[in-house]
Amino acid sequence: MRKIIGGKMYNTETATNVGEYENLQDISASNYYQEILYKKKTGEIFLYGKGNARSKYGVKCEQNVFSPGENIIPLTEEDAKIYAEKYLGVDEYIALFGEPEE
Repeated sequence: MRKIIGGKMYNTETATNVGEYENLQDISASNYYQEILYKKKTGEIFLYGKGNARSKYGVKCEQNVFSPGENIIPLTEEDAKIYAEKYLGVDEYIALFGEPEE
């Protein structure tokens, strides 16, 4: 997916996947979604998410009718750290931000 936000290009095909999260095991569930954290060559970090109709990525088509959707969300370094702490593993966090203090 490619998207221009604030005059900057975000492209999942040219950025590096640094970690993934899925909210459910069953991909057919109406509220299933997947998120992938990406890092651009410039060092910027963004979140790509896609999900089924009743997920946070679902798109309202008409009243009470939703379809699957996707989105790109730019993150500050601090927001990316908070996301990584919550949804990624220790090794993924360290690979992205370095080893934190004890």
